[in-house]
Parts: sequence; C-alpha cells; structure tokens
Amino acid sequence: MKITRNEVEYVAGLARLSLQEDEIDALTSDMDAILAYVEKLNELETHDIIPTAHAVPVENAFREDKVRPSLGTAKALQNAPESENGCFRVPKVIE
Repeated sequence: MKITRNEVEYVAGLARLSLQEDEIDALTSDMDAILAYVEKLNELETHDIIPTAHAVPVENAFREDKVRPSLGTAKALQNAPESENGCFRVPKVIE
C-alpha cells in the first residue's frame, strides 16, 4: 500500500497540523513504511491462533478478601500534619 503526499496533507489538515514541506515528505515516507510493515503482517496465517492478552499465562495475584478491623480514626490521624473534628485538615484549593 502506498500513501500519497495528498493523503498526508489531508490527515494533517484533519489534525489541524501545520507542516513544512520537508516534514510532509518525511511523514509520507514514514507512514508508507509503517503501512508496508502492517501489510507484511497481514500476510501471516493467524486463523488458528487463539487471541491472548498476555504471552504467558497470568493468574489473579490478589489476596483473599477478608473482613478485618480497621485502622481507627485516632491512629489514622496520629501522623497527620493537621486534623479537625476527626478528619484530615487540608488547605483550600478551590477559590
């Protein structure tokens, strides 16, 4: 598949990119090489290959979800720079 200079200019226009002449030439060449590689990949026989998300088997590594006692308000606020009414006090960020 060959990409033309006009197609590169059209895509650049859609993306609202202002390109110099040498950039258009370079992108035409680069995009043509990318499309040639994709076309080469399309030649591979992949009908019998099962799609996978990982190259190796992956198992869930999460721990079992068990109910446990919480940290507690006093201990959570122990190292807080500032607290007020049992909550963390933070600087105002919205005017």
